[in-house]
Amino acid sequence: MAFQLIDLPYDDTALEPAVSAKTLSYHHGKHHQAYIDKTNAAIEGTDLADKSLEEVIAAARDSNQGLFNNSAQSWNHGFYWHSMAPSETSISDELKSMIEASFGSVDELKSKLKDRGAGHFASGWVWLAEKNGKLSIEETHDGDTLADHEGVNPLLVIDLWEHAYYLDHQNARPAYLDAVSGKLNWSFAHDNLSRGSTWTYPS
Repeated sequence: MAFQLIDLPYDDTALEPAVSAKTLSYHHGKHHQAYIDKTNAAIEGTDLADKSLEEVIAAARDSNQGLFNNSAQSWNHGFYWHSMAPSETSISDELKSMIEASFGSVDELKSKLKDRGAGHFASGWVWLAEKNGKLSIEETHDGDTLADHEGVNPLLVIDLWEHAYYLDHQNARPAYLDAVSGKLNWSFAHDNLSRGSTWTYPS
């Protein structure tokens, strides 16, 4: 069964002014759709056609770079849409305690996410993840993903590709990071933490 472009969990205007409706429309409807279409074309008629997106990613990682890039980007974007919310959601006591243990405070975590994202060379992703019961900030380059990393449970991600912010912030990635840090979906992060396993792309 072919993969589908998942619906945004909010309206196109919901993340403004951090992310404009124009950016969100192009990012979701053009970029994400293209990754989905290329993934579907690559697996059609193969033994991967009935696999989950996570299984496709794992199978392609070391054997088919083109399929890996498109399937991983499909997954990353689905995760990214859910990592944002129209307004910053409340943080559960469990997650807040873990944030304070690893970073000192929520504000300090946001600062470190912004610093790591701003310092990341070229395209990629900056993640909040859980590893061995502790929180960490992870980076992946280009189309790489944490979807199939054993022992790493991604909780939130921020897209660092220029198409995520250029229409709104031009080349000022720090301004974009500062803006979206107020749109983080802590409820989604808590759900991922509580589940104890990596989020799965909706079938």
